[in-house]
Amino acid sequence: MASAGKLNTFRLPPLPTIREIIKLFKLQALKQLSQNFLLDLRLTDKIVRKAGNLNNAYVYEVGPGPGGITRSILNANVAELLVVEKDTRFIPGLQMLCDAAPGKLRIVHGDVLTFKVEKAFPESLRRRWEDEPPNVHIIGNLPFSVSTPLIVKWLGNVSRRDGPFAYGRTQMTLSFQKEVADRLTANTGSKQRSRLSIMAQHLCSVQHVFTIPGKAFIPKPEVDVGVVHFTPLVQPTIQQPFELVEKVVQNVFQFRRKYCYRGLGMLFPEAQRSENTGKLLQLADVDPTLRPCQLALSHFKALCDVYRKMCDEDPSLFAYNFRQELKQSKSRGQEESGGL
Repeated sequence: MASAGKLNTFRLPPLPTIREIIKLFKLQALKQLSQNFLLDLRLTDKIVRKAGNLNNAYVYEVGPGPGGITRSILNANVAELLVVEKDTRFIPGLQMLCDAAPGKLRIVHGDVLTFKVEKAFPESLRRRWEDEPPNVHIIGNLPFSVSTPLIVKWLGNVSRRDGPFAYGRTQMTLSFQKEVADRLTANTGSKQRSRLSIMAQHLCSVQHVFTIPGKAFIPKPEVDVGVVHFTPLVQPTIQQPFELVEKVVQNVFQFRRKYCYRGLGMLFPEAQRSENTGKLLQLADVDPTLRPCQLALSHFKALCDVYRKMCDEDPSLFAYNFRQELKQSKSRGQEESGGL
């Protein structure tokens, strides 16, 4: 095994620039996959610095593309870097980096939405949830089309302490469209406050660490990009199953300009909607005339706790989905009009 001194001096040898790699392998960012390449190594270095101390760390990079952030991670002196890339066009350029950093880089041709990272790193890295975060990091400049579904999936993993969080409170440093980054970090009362704000902030400490101007990317997206750092909390603010919290939060924000009782009412079948909505708000001690963006995490905690008790008392309640009911009544209406 290399000595600490040698590890500390690891730098990639001179390589073609990212721009040259793109030309060499005739790579084009595909608009339908919302791909944008970050070529400025000063910016990729900055993303990696914001991830924290990566000395001897195990890093999982999602969506490496032509390998800009990959280079910066390797130069941060990691123990191992695992990259998962779905697009075969990028594999040869990444293989070049693999050859330049023997034993450091592992390339998986696969989909980040289905890849099982909990089996990828040594068992010895696992920490208890209450301990300091493990020496495992997730970093990625994701295509916009993947970033929101992926962070929702990972927040579900945080809640269950599985997937990448089987190692403990694994930290994430990820890029999003600035608008999404603003939603993830929005405070109570902010116009950007949304479902994503609550789902992320009740489980993690979330920081919008810096903004990258759109012009730094090839091709230039129509929006700027926000880099967001997540550290899972030892105790989530809302200690209820992820699906229950998501259901309550989704219902509240579907009528974001109306009073909160409007969305909360959709948790209940029409026959008992008024009575149960009143009961929920009263027991949770939430003012029905607050707008969704005015609800603090403490309000959502109270609402989720009371809704859980109501579901325990009536197990059919959690399965109720007003959208499903709406579809059924529409199709019944169409059948009836068709039969006339």
